[in-house]
Amino acid sequence: MSSGGSTLLHMAKQQPSRIVATVLVSATSYYPEQARAIMRQFTLESRTGEDWQFMRQSHKHGDEQIRAIWTHGQALKDSYDDMNFTTPYLSTIAARTLIVYGDRDPLYPVHIALEMYTAIPRSYLWIIPNLGHAPIFSVTNEPYFTALLPFLHGD
Repeated sequence: MSSGGSTLLHMAKQQPSRIVATVLVSATSYYPEQARAIMRQFTLESRTGEDWQFMRQSHKHGDEQIRAIWTHGQALKDSYDDMNFTTPYLSTIAARTLIVYGDRDPLYPVHIALEMYTAIPRSYLWIIPNLGHAPIFSVTNEPYFTALLPFLHGD
């Protein structure tokens, strides 16, 4: 999901024999300006106590790990080479790829999902209406989980 899905894009290109199928939820092939503007807002200083508490629940290596994750994510606002998957690059991905997007994602507009779907040869596109970034965490996520395992198994 999100940057994790973008990591899968890297892996699918660099280590294709290890990747049979991918599910990219709210992942992007590049950072559009609207995402960069949002990234600029999230500095370490802007994080709330609630943000810290949420992260501490799933990042067991402490605050140093959380700071590193947030610092890296914030630095991506200035990167133009790491997330720059062009159509020719995407067209070499051999893995079955399910692209899942909310049509109201404030970071990555839905046309990016369509561009990835068009470029990746064995891809499938699932646009979820009226949802934003990380649409699988909504109250209507049951169809996603019902479809996920059969897709990964090749059914």
